[in-house]
Amino acid sequence: MRKLGIDYGDARVGIAITDSLNITVQGLETIQRKDSDKIVLKRLDEILAQYEVDTLVVGMPFNLKGEKTVRAEKTEQFIHKLKCKYNKMNIETIDERLTTVAAHKTMNFLDINKNKKRGIVDTISAVYILEMYINKINNKN
Repeated sequence: MRKLGIDYGDARVGIAITDSLNITVQGLETIQRKDSDKIVLKRLDEILAQYEVDTLVVGMPFNLKGEKTVRAEKTEQFIHKLKCKYNKMNIETIDERLTTVAAHKTMNFLDINKNKKRGIVDTISAVYILEMYINKINNKN
């Protein structure tokens, strides 16, 4: 069963997924929220119908001191919706501090066009979130 990574943001939600063996992580897409979680949940339904997923991993945006932010509270509200809708699925959170910074560094290294960055930064952040989760699981075993 695959794992799905979610970078939940105000405007966009990045989605990443593992391969069927949970070894590698690929960016899947960026969902435009348009101020509505319904759009995100509808698209997640479509993705979950396409792939066998047993775990959703959501990045939790703490500040650099590890404290909750307003963004973290909004993310917790979204996680509550996920738990209600996908109550048979394992839903995990992982500290996502600096994933967006890392994503921007990666895009700069790859010399990605400034206009394309906005559309993919959340997907790359979701990849980092899911990779951190997979590494955490592997280190426990």
